[in-house]
Amino acid sequence: MSPSDPVPAGTPAAELRFSDLALSAPLLAALADVGYESPSPIQAATIPPLLAGRDVLGQAQTGTGKTAAFALPVLSRLEPGAGAPQALVLAPTRELAIQVAEAFQRYATHIPGFHVLPIYGGQSYGPQLAALKRGVHVVVGTPGRVIDHLERGSLDLSKLATLVLDEADEMLRMGFIDDVETVLKKTPPERQVALFSATMPPQIRRIAQTYLREPEQVTIQARTTTAANIRQRYWLVSGVQKLDAVTRILEAEPFDAMIVFARTKTGCEELAQKLMARGFAAAAIHGDVQQAQREKTVAQLKAGVLDILVATDVAARGLDVERISHVLNYDIPYDTESYVHRIGRTGRAGRSGEAILFVTPRERGMLRAIERATRQPIEAMELPTIERVNDQRVTRFLGRISDALAEGGLELFRELVERYEREHDVPAADIAAALAKLAQGRTPLLLAPPPAAERGRGVYPGQVEAAPRAHDRAPRPERDAQAAPRSDRRPAAVADAGVDPAAGARAPERRERPERAPSEFAMERFRIEVGHVHGVKPGNIVGAIANEAGLDAKHIGR
Repeated sequence: MSPSDPVPAGTPAAELRFSDLALSAPLLAALADVGYESPSPIQAATIPPLLAGRDVLGQAQTGTGKTAAFALPVLSRLEPGAGAPQALVLAPTRELAIQVAEAFQRYATHIPGFHVLPIYGGQSYGPQLAALKRGVHVVVGTPGRVIDHLERGSLDLSKLATLVLDEADEMLRMGFIDDVETVLKKTPPERQVALFSATMPPQIRRIAQTYLREPEQVTIQARTTTAANIRQRYWLVSGVQKLDAVTRILEAEPFDAMIVFARTKTGCEELAQKLMARGFAAAAIHGDVQQAQREKTVAQLKAGVLDILVATDVAARGLDVERISHVLNYDIPYDTESYVHRIGRTGRAGRSGEAILFVTPRERGMLRAIERATRQPIEAMELPTIERVNDQRVTRFLGRISDALAEGGLELFRELVERYEREHDVPAADIAAALAKLAQGRTPLLLAPPPAAERGRGVYPGQVEAAPRAHDRAPRPERDAQAAPRSDRRPAAVADAGVDPAAGARAPERRERPERAPSEFAMERFRIEVGHVHGVKPGNIVGAIANEAGLDAKHIGR
């Protein structure tokens, strides 16, 4: 394949499955876990030559799935046992280095003893040096920090089998290209090189010609067309849990039919069950659903028996139902191409459509990638308020009364009401209210407003504010970690709590924060084997537990 024969990113790869690509069983299991069934065009074109040991020169936009395109072959070719790194990935930014390292870890879930290490500036050398000394299989780093370790002698590239240059043009733009060449010159001559770049300026082509041996050239044209008649919005996940957010949108947003996309088969099935439990006409389709059942479900969606279809990317391919007015991305897709395919399920036949994307704080990078790839801004949206949801509920309830009146056949019930009114001397309005309560059942008609203490924070019953996550904060400058001898440093838990151990008092900025009474609730102690050395703070753990379990922060003690 040559650059003159680009593969459109929209080319269906449904005929080719990951099981056709000679990947190992542990990798196939990990792909199934995250809901991957068929490779994207960049993956289908790149994985075979990389597995065969060939160099690759790939031109593809961010968000086309290229991380998996190089990570899967690298993992397939690893030798067991961690020692000197067998693969090195150079990335232009700290954020991308972390993202790529997380992808390696995700795909290596079923590979025992696998270790990947992200190294970048702004982080203390201590943990990086310790990890390199213990041994890692893959290093993902920024060029400057990789060179620092090479000069220290802490990074041994003698056993390097594969070098990946990710977003090479971005490294050129940021002035790292000389550092990239420095690293290339320090790698073994027999190593495999995979170079990926969205564009191919002369400097990048020169590097490819100098350091790559007869590379397989792959060019992927990103499909960036999204219909102009589709309004695209995103909600930044915070405070309210995603399931509650979906519920509010479904109740307050007028829609005809909706597809809700989840990443995995399990997540798809669970979400559909939870929506049905909340009274919505929903069903799930995914790779494990038999074709006959899939056809029946789609027919029910077309006929209006179902209003909500929860689907995985693969299961929704080729789905064409005119009444789909909304697409809701419950889980953000792994690549921009999937996003374009997803929202293409609405706005068909000239009709207008709505696309909503849920974005967690750590997924903001993918949001930006989607905007760049589609060349369209995605506007932020606010969740419907409790008042708006309640207004809709009241409107629907009154509408049911109007429908019953219009339908007629009320003579018997009118006689019963009049009889009850005579026998019990109860006003007809009170009888009607009692009947309305019976009709509503045990489900409250209105959502309860937040407690007064929490109303100002926008937190609602059963939910907590999302704690800031470690990856959303800039790391401390290295001098902070080296400012005092180890014996003089405060323990992480003490430092995070804002306590001066010498004074035994809270730091001034926390002084007005009230203490939580330890005896207010019956507590049970649990231990989590993660902490300061992993870059995790108490607030991160509390926020994660509270959000996932639906707990109020006051129910989590110290």
